[in-house]
Amino acid sequence: MKSAPWLLFALSTTLTWGVWGAFSEVPARYGFPDTLTYVVWALTMILPATWAMHRAGWRLKRDARSIALGMAIGLLGAGGQMVLFHALTIGPAYLIFPIVSLSPAVTILLSLALLRERTGKVGALGIVLAAASLPLFDYSPEGNGAGYGLWFLLAIGILLAWGVQAYYIKLANATMEAESIFFYMMVGGLAFIPVAWWMTDFSQPVYLGFSGPYLAAGIQVLNAIGALLLVYAFRYGKAIIVSPLVNAGAPLLTAAISLVAAGVTPGPYRIAGAVLALTGSLLLSLQPE
Repeated sequence: MKSAPWLLFALSTTLTWGVWGAFSEVPARYGFPDTLTYVVWALTMILPATWAMHRAGWRLKRDARSIALGMAIGLLGAGGQMVLFHALTIGPAYLIFPIVSLSPAVTILLSLALLRERTGKVGALGIVLAAASLPLFDYSPEGNGAGYGLWFLLAIGILLAWGVQAYYIKLANATMEAESIFFYMMVGGLAFIPVAWWMTDFSQPVYLGFSGPYLAAGIQVLNAIGALLLVYAFRYGKAIIVSPLVNAGAPLLTAAISLVAAGVTPGPYRIAGAVLALTGSLLLSLQPE
């Protein structure tokens, strides 16, 4: 093997998703609503989806099972994405992404319960670390105990949505090509555009300069391209290598960039929570299929 295209795909996904996560909330700072950022993200999915379908000869799985699975995957992914944009406007990316990176724990638990699969010691340890990390993200050692903000609850919701989405992707991979799955992911994203538009408060000024929709498009296209690159990373590479590299590497890169950009030092409990979450994410990604 002269080259390893899977490694290039996996590293590119890690880089694009890491940078995307760190800067996704920037347009909101300039007055471009997170709901419209979602609209921009959904539209950026069209180009890579079109390219993928062209590469696949426009062969799309259209039987009832494929449509049901594809739309479940698309809607869960898009719903989580919509919530994520709001979470990033009210909470720190360097804490949100380590929490979201624990979504494989949900996928593993669903597989255990519904598919009667068994998990090894690595997966079990990852789940334990995931559970141990969550109480630390906004823990207060004072008598008041924990004071979790809305951003934390939204991050948990995204974790659940994307964990269930990955479970359905696992089911779909047995009968569907990656391009068809990605196509339905695009359709699910587009389906939420009217909801995002309706949720936008147009009574407030909407910034339409470069740092608004144009910067949002430049940032969000990184997510769309990264998602397609991941499809091909899994096609040509081994999941046991690709999965930990992307699932743990991208949130780690996001957290590092966000910390530098924010110029803040989290408290010891939050640092411990993030470390446990990222370690748990790595172990969950190493869980054998």
